[in-house]
Amino acid sequence: MTDTKHGLASEQEARDVAEAAREDEWTQPSFLQELFLGRFRPEIIHPYPADDPEETARARPFFDALRSYLERYPSDDIDRTGEIPEPLVQELREMGAFGIKIPREYGGLGLSQTSYIRAMGMVTSRDGSLTALLSAHQSIGLPQPLKLFGTDAQKKKFFPRLAKGAISAFALTEVDAGSDPANMRTSAEPTDDGAAFILNGQKLWCTNGTRAELMVVMARTPDVVVHGKPKKQITAFIVETNWPGVEVVHRCRFMGLKAIENGVIRFTNVRVPRENILWDEGKGLKLALITLNTGRLTLPASAAYAAKQMVRVVREWSNERVQWGQPIGKHEAVAQKIARMAANTFAMEAVAELASKMADRGGYDIRLEAAIAKMWNTEAGWRIVDDTLQIRGGRGYETADSQRARGERPIPIERAMRDFRINLIFEGSSEIMRLFIAREAVDFHFRTAFDLVNPKATGKQRMAALRRSAGFYPVWYTSRWVGGFRSYGDFGHLADHMRFIERATRKLGRSIFHAMVKLGPKLEKRQMVLFRAVDIGAELFAMSASCVRAVKVAQDGDTNAIDLADVFCREAHLRIADHFRNLFGPTDGALYRLSQRVLQGEFTWLEQGIVAMESEEEEATSGELIGAAR
Repeated sequence: MTDTKHGLASEQEARDVAEAAREDEWTQPSFLQELFLGRFRPEIIHPYPADDPEETARARPFFDALRSYLERYPSDDIDRTGEIPEPLVQELREMGAFGIKIPREYGGLGLSQTSYIRAMGMVTSRDGSLTALLSAHQSIGLPQPLKLFGTDAQKKKFFPRLAKGAISAFALTEVDAGSDPANMRTSAEPTDDGAAFILNGQKLWCTNGTRAELMVVMARTPDVVVHGKPKKQITAFIVETNWPGVEVVHRCRFMGLKAIENGVIRFTNVRVPRENILWDEGKGLKLALITLNTGRLTLPASAAYAAKQMVRVVREWSNERVQWGQPIGKHEAVAQKIARMAANTFAMEAVAELASKMADRGGYDIRLEAAIAKMWNTEAGWRIVDDTLQIRGGRGYETADSQRARGERPIPIERAMRDFRINLIFEGSSEIMRLFIAREAVDFHFRTAFDLVNPKATGKQRMAALRRSAGFYPVWYTSRWVGGFRSYGDFGHLADHMRFIERATRKLGRSIFHAMVKLGPKLEKRQMVLFRAVDIGAELFAMSASCVRAVKVAQDGDTNAIDLADVFCREAHLRIADHFRNLFGPTDGALYRLSQRVLQGEFTWLEQGIVAMESEEEEATSGELIGAAR
């Protein structure tokens, strides 16, 4: 096996590991894959999927119990102490909150992905730490990969325990391995008889790890030789935390989510039976990525419901608070914030629910929809939380305990901000999401034409790419300039926005192609060009989801949904126009060059006059922990 104790993976090794983990086929329709190719296909998402009345009826008793529980849940106490008491966790077990999506035949509630994200949204509106406990267990913990990849024996063994509330965790990240798993050092060596693996290593930021009974652990297993070269293998194992050698080294504490059960977990000669492999040897990263296609959908819903809570707070406060003779909501500076908050919250819910309903229906490839929902909703939600704090002013910055102590209604916007910020990092930071989306967005072009500009391609590969390109691009490119003939009359007042989406989609397809022609292989390094293209696609997806949802809601009786979608789309037009205008980044080069000079120490004089935030003693302590982790 390749030595994993020294040195980090090269750029090529990291790329090879990431590429091997990708889903490399598109066998089912994807609205966003088509959109990035310049093809607007609203029929994939329109009409907006309706709720299943039977599912709604099945879910109602659980939602009633959950709401009652949350109304008496002591969020401020838990934020203060950093602990969720066991009796409160046991109540969740008894109502089935740890088995929302686990099939009923195994003791779970057997509810849909849409019901699940609505439950997590409701929890988030009250307390973020509780969302982390429940969602880390069900979105990325054992239940989801077990449902997708578990054997019948594994499901019979673990699902009943999980449904009853055996908490699970997902262990991937290490000190040197996060978004780049090629640097993973945790290893699992097969025993001589092949019946088990011996697991050694250490995991960082393992959410639920300090409270879990079961973990999905990613580890390096022996390399395989492909075409004469060693290929790294990463495998997913089901690990019981009460096994000898499993140790919680440290519980991590954070800016927000004060009661999150997150820690450093060490594995020392842990014997894992072969039958505890999930899926197959070497398929761990692919398992993780496929699991996240639905697992990521918790965060967009949580962001949307946090935004809903902020809209409620701001609506009440902006009517109540009077300055200069009128409620502050009458002042344009505040009024514009309120309007954007409401319109963006509508769009966020449309995006989150649409992606989840597509997952429930099946028959779609939602890897791009899930990733964009996560990225776009968490960023939009952060702006809404920030605007709420600004509108609340000093009361937004003040803790709920302090407000309560001086006799005011304790509204914890300060806690909401602390709790929300991690959403832009959890399950793939915004930057990593954009890289992932960009790679998938150009996948068709990559497979069709990349060998034309790939310096490593053989003559035979170049000729094959030339034939593929000649058979596709002339017709495709010409058609990206020709408008469609659909009137979108069924969208009424929103028809103009739908026509704009169609035009902008064709322009996006052309623009990505132009970037590939202009930059060739260098496009991979021009991340900001790719990021702006991704942001255009994200805005177009949010516009599309908003329009189709508004039409559905209006048909159900709430016609003012059209007004929310209209204002959202008007604002999105401006953002999209700005991204197109600056697609190739007129200042990108200057910014990059300056950054490298900063890193080389040319501007250390800017730092004069400060005192370091960390003391030598603190730095030594952190160094000991990091050294142990390595």
